Amino acid sequence: MLLSMTGYGRANATFGDKTISVEVRALNSKMTDIKLRFPGDYKEKEVELRKLVTDHAERGKIDVNIDVQNADGAALVSLNEALFRGYHRELSRLANELHIPQGEMLQAILRIPNVVAAASGEVDEDEWQAICKVLTNALDNFKKFRVLEGRSQEADLRQRVSNLTSFLEQVTPFERERFVRMRERMRNNLEENYGKDNIDQNRFEQEILYYLEKMDMSEEKVRLAMHCSHFLEHLDSKQESVGRTLNFISQEMGREINTLGAKAYDADIQRLVVQMKDELEKIKEQLANVL
Repeated sequence: MLLSMTGYGRANATFGDKTISVEVRALNSKMTDIKLRFPGDYKEKEVELRKLVTDHAERGKIDVNIDVQNADGAALVSLNEALFRGYHRELSRLANELHIPQGEMLQAILRIPNVVAAASGEVDEDEWQAICKVLTNALDNFKKFRVLEGRSQEADLRQRVSNLTSFLEQVTPFERERFVRMRERMRNNLEENYGKDNIDQNRFEQEILYYLEKMDMSEEKVRLAMHCSHFLEHLDSKQESVGRTLNFISQEMGREINTLGAKAYDADIQRLVVQMKDELEKIKEQLANVL
């Protein structure tokens, strides 16, 4: 089962006269990168918050926003009046001395760190448990989103592998024909340059065997077919995080396809190899979006 690396989840609840809202978003990332936004009152709980998010959301650039407001919609903040007055007094003095307009001073002071802060006080344990519950619900919704997205991505990957396998099967008829053409071309070239009676048949057959061995694609075709089968087996597994494994398999698929191209010596086979490479690139693009 595939999970998308991108996702979104939201949950809301009330606790006493407060409203708790949690949003969880995730974008693609090779590593787990968690960014938390929450009221300063809960700073001491940051480690616990990170563990809760990590346990529920694997990999990705994850943004978690926790908002706690009073019932009237006001955020739980306080104004540091002493600090505000101090900044206002000093800034007003400088503005008067330097003849600078004071029109935007209020907004400027409010943006200074610690002038506006979250309301201080110890964390109420019951309130904290309520926040954890809302966060868990948001993370559950977030995972459901990832599952739905993953199903769509899985269907696309299966189709791409099916297309690649189909192109591989089409190689065999052209492979047989190129041997015949190669043999005829070599004989004609020798006859034109040395004459039919001057050709050493045994030596000619040895050269043919050398080129046949050099052009043989049997091993590459078998390995590529096995990689495709292995890829689908991992899609069928119950494991959720298979993105890295599938990516490794796709790299092996790429090596076999490149070798087929190097051994093609045939325009029709080269065309099929190009189509296989195109499907593989689409597979890799999709794998960049899954866990």
